[in-house]
Amino acid sequence: MAPRKTAERATPNVSKDDLLQYYRDMLLIRRFEEKAGQLYGMGLIGGFCHLYIGQEAVVVGLEAAAKEGDKRVTSYRDHGHMLACGMDPKGVMAELTGREGGYSKGKGGSMHMFSKEKHFYGGHGIVAAQVPIGAGLALSDLYRGNDNVTFTYFGDGAANQGQVYETYNMAELWDLPVVFVIENNQYAMGTSTKRSTKSPSYWERGASYGIEGEEVDGMDVLAVRDAGLRATEYCRAGKGPYILEMKTYRYRGHSMSDPAKYRTRDEVQKMREERDAIEMVRQMLLTGDHASEDDLKAVDKEIKEVINESAEFAKESPEPAVEELWTDIYSKEIPQETV
Repeated sequence: MAPRKTAERATPNVSKDDLLQYYRDMLLIRRFEEKAGQLYGMGLIGGFCHLYIGQEAVVVGLEAAAKEGDKRVTSYRDHGHMLACGMDPKGVMAELTGREGGYSKGKGGSMHMFSKEKHFYGGHGIVAAQVPIGAGLALSDLYRGNDNVTFTYFGDGAANQGQVYETYNMAELWDLPVVFVIENNQYAMGTSTKRSTKSPSYWERGASYGIEGEEVDGMDVLAVRDAGLRATEYCRAGKGPYILEMKTYRYRGHSMSDPAKYRTRDEVQKMREERDAIEMVRQMLLTGDHASEDDLKAVDKEIKEVINESAEFAKESPEPAVEELWTDIYSKEIPQETV
């Protein structure tokens, strides 16, 4: 089947409660990432740290299309995905700071944490490594005969990796219930898509495998939700994989060590002022008389308290004991035949 480009969203179809929830969820991610950036600057977070600021509408919109049992796997820019699927900010922040109270007991850090309870299968540090893993998760549901879907997130930089297309082929061949989500923030690690690829319309690349797909405004949480519902309905019906290319934008550098000199401050500011996903929903709430300025200030205050609590929890949580080096591994024994 030939892929298609999504038409512009018409009149918003959303309840007051849902709109407030999307606002709250996106704001939680934004404030969490801002705090993570502060802690990194203070030296409390080591190693790599990739912030999700600007891209919040993608994961919040898709989680609105998910149901219990659906799985998700993503890259190292993963904090937002964890929070959106319901993981505790305290556990996420503690993991960022390498503390025992973290989701991976302080041994995974920013890029590697998991939650079997929330069906979150990582954060992966190798570019595009999560794509075949996502197909494998979807294969497990195909074997079980349920209608669960796996959301497999990767960026525009990863979209040029060969393993992505090997996975496309297998996913379509076996009709796997996987939604491939390309979070196209337009700069990969630091090179614009216009300079790095001859075919910048990533969603169309599925056509040669017969995979359905579409381009979506990734700065519009309602457009993302609607596209997610179309994609999951397609996958749940047993029709195979689906590709969603989310046109989004990150406000910060690729990681905390990236000064982002490959784009101008004016460009970033223009996006913040004209296309910010949170501000868009905020204006919808205000103009639709769903909430007042005071109501939204109260939400912001509440979320800041949650984030501050998570930071304090992380600071107070102890570092992993030396004995933890020997836990959560396949075996403590080395088979003699391998020596």
